[in-house]
Amino acid sequence: MVAGESEVKRCARCGESKPRAAFAIKRTNLDGLQRRCRDCAAESDRKRQQAMGRLVPEPGALSEGYKHCQGCGESKPHSDWHRKVSAPDGLASRCKACRAVEARVSHLRRDYGMTEAERDEMIASQVGLCAICLKAPAVHVDHCHKTGRVRGVLCFNCNSGLGLLRDDPEAMNRAADYLEGNAWKPTLVAPGVYQLPS
Repeated sequence: MVAGESEVKRCARCGESKPRAAFAIKRTNLDGLQRRCRDCAAESDRKRQQAMGRLVPEPGALSEGYKHCQGCGESKPHSDWHRKVSAPDGLASRCKACRAVEARVSHLRRDYGMTEAERDEMIASQVGLCAICLKAPAVHVDHCHKTGRVRGVLCFNCNSGLGLLRDDPEAMNRAADYLEGNAWKPTLVAPGVYQLPS
């Protein structure tokens, strides 16, 4: 059947003939629609979620303007969700808080090759403090930009400072000398010839 040829379609699961709008889009099928209607697909998904041990509310159990999160299992207002155009209800399957947690876990694994437990263990070995200033809480994973090796966990300011000095030990030593009052000024040894301090 070609898309637009008929106003109704028969659901492969419940056997009912329903309007085409009752079926989700699937471009790889000849008619461009899923084989099961949205209601049957939702029921199948709900049973699968329950089989995985998740608490899923019955259809119609939620108040208007609320959605059930598949991550935390809580029902939250629509304002706690990101928009997702491709979803039937226009909202993501997980709430903003769950997506933020997933993003942190994914960031650690993708960028540093470590888990949250490994990061927490590293923070504990630093007594919860930044490895440089030893004052602020350690919250930002620091790594070598050349090798990718994780060096420690720093506070925001110390991590930013390393980045702004481009991880250059010589620049950091000069900055330390400067802070200690050792003037970092070139010495004029001949007209137009300057000698840098060692």
